[in-house]
Amino acid sequence: MLQRYFVRNEQIVGDHVMISGDDVHHIGRVMRMNEGDRLLCCNERSETMLCEIEQISNDFVRCRIIQWIEANVELPVHVYVASGLLKGDKYELVLQKGTELGAKGFLPLITSRSIVKWDEKKGDKKVERWQKIVKEAAEQSHRAYMPSVYAPMTVHELISWAHDVDYKCIAYEEEAKEGNHRSFAHLLQTMNDGDSLLIVFGPEGGLSEQEVALLKDHGFVACSLGPRVLRAETAPLYALSAVSYEWELK
Repeated sequence: MLQRYFVRNEQIVGDHVMISGDDVHHIGRVMRMNEGDRLLCCNERSETMLCEIEQISNDFVRCRIIQWIEANVELPVHVYVASGLLKGDKYELVLQKGTELGAKGFLPLITSRSIVKWDEKKGDKKVERWQKIVKEAAEQSHRAYMPSVYAPMTVHELISWAHDVDYKCIAYEEEAKEGNHRSFAHLLQTMNDGDSLLIVFGPEGGLSEQEVALLKDHGFVACSLGPRVLRAETAPLYALSAVSYEWELK
């Protein structure tokens, strides 16, 4: 398996790719690659290039594009995960495994029951770390697209962000208590190739009734993820797996 790296469009000049940043250290020091070795590069349009290393320095790695590869590894529908901030490294688990499962983007959510309090002063570094986790997970799982990680937002800000999303739902445990376990499956079955889906998950304490009501007032549909109660870090991964089954495995 060839190593895979994500590059910005401006790093591609003619038939060459100039790799910079932390990836230079990874290529030269961690993977111990040399001139003549091959790797894969993915651009911002989710296009994949087979490349051969021509030069390695302390600051950059110059590669020649050998061929463009057609790779269909992304989910046919675009799934965004809005999840309440979680304790410890649980949110990082959602980012890592959610990326492996095909999420298009992650929206950390500040809710009334969030145990974790967001520190604006440390915010930029935190989001930068999250994006690095996603980048590494996308490379490891051989995706052609690197998901975005947004800065934490409130429910009101999420509603504004979701204005142009095709389908919007809330993973809500109260819906499960009513025994309606087919709503999420039905939603997935009504979607079309290329549609976007935003799924909202609460923190450890769940979403408040007021937050759920507000989301419903703006077009979000409450859905059950089955009869069992899932942990806050498990629910997003379960939902993404269900999407993959419906769209890729059936």
